[in-house]
Amino acid sequence: MEIIKTMPLYSGRGGASPVPRPISKGLHFSFFMLVLLFLAPACSSPAFGQDSGSGKNNPKANYALISGTVWTADDRPAYGIPVKIRRADDKPKKVRWELMSNHSGEFAQRVPTGQADYIIWADIKTKKGQPKPETRVHIENDERIDTSLHLPQ
Repeated sequence: MEIIKTMPLYSGRGGASPVPRPISKGLHFSFFMLVLLFLAPACSSPAFGQDSGSGKNNPKANYALISGTVWTADDRPAYGIPVKIRRADDKPKKVRWELMSNHSGEFAQRVPTGQADYIIWADIKTKKGQPKPETRVHIENDERIDTSLHLPQ
C-alpha cells in the first residue's frame, strides 16, 4: 500500500479559519454615523481650507507677478541667464531678487502689491561701455506683468 501525502488547501487568511466571522450591519452603520458626527463640524471650520475672503489671515494671498523671457541676439530663448530685480526707487546696486532663466528662457517672481516701478536686468558680461540689458515695469495692484529681455550679440 502506498501512502500519498497531500498539502492542506490555502485558505487565503494565513492559516485562519476559511469561514469569515459575521459582523452586524448595525455596527457598521453606527460607526459610520459616529465618524460623520465628529468630522462634519471640523470640515466646515475656516481653518479647514475655506477662505473667508480677506487676505488678513494669509499675507501671501495678494501679490503681483513679474514674469518674462530672456532672448538671445538671434531670438532664441536663453537658458541659465542670471536675472536681477530691484525697485526703481532703490539704490542702483541694491538687488531685491535674483533669479535664473529656465530651459525655456523664462523667469517669474512674486512682488508685493501696490504701485511700484521695478527694474529688471540680465547680469551678464558686456563689452566695455555697453550697458547690461534691462527693462522697466510698472505694477498697479495684484496683477501679472509679462516682459522680455533681449541680450546683445
